[in-house]
Amino acid sequence: MGHHHNHHHPPFQHHQQDHHHLLLRHNHHLYNNHHDHHCHYQKLPKRIIIVRHGQSQGNIDARAYSTTPDHKIPLTSDGVSQARNAGVCIHRLIESSSSGSWRVYFYVSPYERARSTLREIGRAFSRRRIIGVREECRIREQDFGNFQVEERMKLIKETRIRFGRFFYRFPEGESSADVYDRVSSFMESLWRDIDMNRLHHAPADDLNLIIVTHGLTSRVFLMKWFKWTVEQFENLNNPRNCEYRVMELGVGGEYSLAIHHSEEQMVQWGLSPEMISDQKWRAHATRGEWNENCPWYFDAFFDQLVDSDDGVEDGCNRALEDGWSCSTEDGHNNCIGVGEAGNNDLEGSSSNGVVDIPNCAEDDSETDPLIPQQWYGTK
Repeated sequence: MGHHHNHHHPPFQHHQQDHHHLLLRHNHHLYNNHHDHHCHYQKLPKRIIIVRHGQSQGNIDARAYSTTPDHKIPLTSDGVSQARNAGVCIHRLIESSSSGSWRVYFYVSPYERARSTLREIGRAFSRRRIIGVREECRIREQDFGNFQVEERMKLIKETRIRFGRFFYRFPEGESSADVYDRVSSFMESLWRDIDMNRLHHAPADDLNLIIVTHGLTSRVFLMKWFKWTVEQFENLNNPRNCEYRVMELGVGGEYSLAIHHSEEQMVQWGLSPEMISDQKWRAHATRGEWNENCPWYFDAFFDQLVDSDDGVEDGCNRALEDGWSCSTEDGHNNCIGVGEAGNNDLEGSSSNGVVDIPNCAEDDSETDPLIPQQWYGTK
């Protein structure tokens, strides 16, 4: 009877092999992560160029909006020339500061004036340089409300100035805040396209994204990208027809306007000294790094904070001494006045000791004292 040989390895040998396989997998995983990170950095567009459309019939005669739907307003002959010239200038910009291997990808608003601008810009590029074009409804013009009667629009725009340019919603139309929401959605899609390489370009190529859109939409795009405040947005000047803004990738992976554009240009656009300083910082910042020196991120809200926890405790104690206490009765967190006779000496009406703060919405003050004064300007 033949012997049955047991070919099983001893337990310690199993352990060594398993450990060896795990190590190989771990190293492979680390390599892939490093490789993916490197490729992802390589895939970031070198530039994102935002172009306003050329001069349209509505730009020279507002009555056009009362007879022609906004999305069908055409370019003027000057607008066609402006767009063609912009194409030449953008081509020269890319050609002069890129490697020999570069490509462009276009996003365009569906409005006729933006489409026509793109057609003229495209004449400056050979077919092999253009990866593709995508029409994108989310970067269309702000909706001002169907047919626009000139006399009515004058009154509406005066009201918008009093109300605030960002939050005022046109009757049957949109506010700038509405445009902000859809531009934010577009930017999320844009990042997914870049991250998943849906733009189909070789990592060695310098990719240039060119977004042909509208004045307000371009300002909202920059506001969202650079985390500007509403007040900062309202101080921005509209770009001229076919004027473009170049966001260029800095050495650390952040985008900045200060790489291509001068400080004088950014001042003309309405950027404050703090905003310009931030753009210069971004030119050298590491991707994802936070700029602690931007006052609108912190100081605008917390400009009177004390430096230590002891100071906070002292402030809390003084508030309690002034007749306030914190209560969690009925499962609710309440700030309760504890003065005599039902808090009658506290300003505002009260019910069961809970003080109603007077309505501040009727305050007619021109500026918020927490917002630095230099953010306000005349247009």
